[in-house]
Amino acid sequence: MRGFAPAPSSVPGVRRLKRTAGTLVSAALVLPLLGAAPAAPTAPQADQLQRAFDSAAAQYHVPRNVLLAVSYLQSRWDAHAGAPSVSGGYGPMHLTDARTALTATEHHAEGTEDARGDSARAALHPDAKAPAPAELPARLTTLRRAAELTGLPATRLRTDPAANIAGGAALLASAQRELGEPLSADPSGWYGAVAEFSAADDTATAAAYADDVYEVLRTGERRTTDAGQRVELAASPRLRADTAQLKRTGLRAPRAGDVECPRSVSCVSVPAPYEEFGDNDYGNHDLGVRPAAERVRYIVIHDTEGGWDGVMNLIQDPTYVSWNYTIRSTDGLIAQHVKAKDVAWHAGNWDVNARSVGIEHEGFLTDPDAWYTEAMYRSSARLVKYLSRAYGVPLDRQHILGHENVPGPTASTVPGMHTDPGPYWDWRHYFELLGRPFERTGTSRSSLVTILPDYAANQPVYTGCTTKGEPCPAHGSGEVRLYSDHDVNAPLIKDIGLGTVPTDGVNDLSSRVSTGQQYAVAGRWGDWTAIWYLGQKAWFRNPHREPTAVSASGATITPKAGLASVPVYGRAYPEKEAYPAGVPAQSVVPLPYTIPAGQKYVVGDRMPGEYYYAVTFTEDSHQVIAGKDLYYEIQYGHRVGFVRAADVDLSAVRR
Repeated sequence: MRGFAPAPSSVPGVRRLKRTAGTLVSAALVLPLLGAAPAAPTAPQADQLQRAFDSAAAQYHVPRNVLLAVSYLQSRWDAHAGAPSVSGGYGPMHLTDARTALTATEHHAEGTEDARGDSARAALHPDAKAPAPAELPARLTTLRRAAELTGLPATRLRTDPAANIAGGAALLASAQRELGEPLSADPSGWYGAVAEFSAADDTATAAAYADDVYEVLRTGERRTTDAGQRVELAASPRLRADTAQLKRTGLRAPRAGDVECPRSVSCVSVPAPYEEFGDNDYGNHDLGVRPAAERVRYIVIHDTEGGWDGVMNLIQDPTYVSWNYTIRSTDGLIAQHVKAKDVAWHAGNWDVNARSVGIEHEGFLTDPDAWYTEAMYRSSARLVKYLSRAYGVPLDRQHILGHENVPGPTASTVPGMHTDPGPYWDWRHYFELLGRPFERTGTSRSSLVTILPDYAANQPVYTGCTTKGEPCPAHGSGEVRLYSDHDVNAPLIKDIGLGTVPTDGVNDLSSRVSTGQQYAVAGRWGDWTAIWYLGQKAWFRNPHREPTAVSASGATITPKAGLASVPVYGRAYPEKEAYPAGVPAQSVVPLPYTIPAGQKYVVGDRMPGEYYYAVTFTEDSHQVIAGKDLYYEIQYGHRVGFVRAADVDLSAVRR
């Protein structure tokens, strides 16, 4: 999708206008939020936030480590300068204050991308709308309750981190009293209150949230926040929680449903409909038999560009598109919509759809402070680890893709491909949660690099979050900008497939690389490193003392000797001769990209050419056509691409 920020609106019921060039209206259920972010306080003491936790814990008789652990799961102790999250959550305790909800379209409905991406069928451009809920759920109004308990004005709870922490402590203490439990100094006796704090709708979701909090308590955490505050929570490895308290919360049992999720998360079934409308017109996914007929090779990370309730309405519209899972921001609840054996319409490339599982995350691409919560990151990581084990998907950046990394299937589709989850998704932290942290795997002489900037310190300028050409708020990012020479004043790298002059626009992927992606080194100059990228030599700053990339090992391809260049493809389809009678052969046409002789690109996978023929509602004609041609998936630019194995030579770069 082409993302844009959720802007506060003072007029309920008025739809937001588009915020970036080339986009339509804001996507999905957007929550206008009360209060503008104030100017950040100047030069706060580095331990000020830690002392605020001490003070609030003492005032409301909540164990200090419980308060710290809950806040870590809510926000990782960040205050986001008073800006709200996608679900209207403010401050270190993520107290929610979503005043109202507007109807809009979800991100698959805007832009020119055909989510299905199968040129054997007419392009699918859905126009579904998300109806607003009758009333806001309790999980979106916790700040109001905190104001009642503390006597503090809502404005202060939204903007003052210390007041926000006090509000969170008051909510925990109130929940403890309502459960009939003492305000004990023993953290093991606060499990029920922590579960209640999640404001979840059912016992399974509340328990999953509380279990995460107690995991943080056992492991401990320390970090410097986005405001430069040093906060530490000592580990309590032997701590055990009184989980029996959950029965006294009064929460309902979770909805029954057949779901494919790990036991460590809360997961519900919200099925996407498979329905026929008329003359072979059906939606909103295709039935399949994966992995028996075709291997699941990718997991694609999306963001919703809107709120949970609206997205849940859209996924149940049979005329709309589909994806496999959605994850809620407030508590990490997972909803499964399409079984992993079936093919959802989500990535804009039928070949990738047929080989992938798609996961939507409640969030916004272009609003860096409409932040993704720790609860959502952790729940997502558990789901991805589960899927990785179940389907043999490697946990690396050429198999765990952002929607923005999926290539256009044909040349004409390249400009319209989506760009989520965008530069503010924290891939470094995400892969730490996956148990596969990015790290140096090669020597200083290695000819490969892994992109690995410090997320918080790395703050490249982006424009167009709210107005075309206007700078986005300064914020940490996992992406690094590329230049045509070792000079920040040199022109940016151009993507010929887009056919536009490269910019620093937040949706412009022409000249940037992302955390975890790997490239072959093309040159070095002082604090600069060059890589092969989109058929060009692309430079980025990589100072020795503050590196934005580390040395790597892996496999690369280069054109076979005697070839001036080789084509790059957007899909790995079989050769014409592989198609049986009755199945139209799909064209294998290269993208407007090549790999010139002498250039190298990192290999992510080796795979057969395959095409899943599924153009009818009934399954009798569905089949996977496999060819003899083999392909390598490579990291070509910001997106991946495919090359024929017959066109290239494979070599390994050792540690």
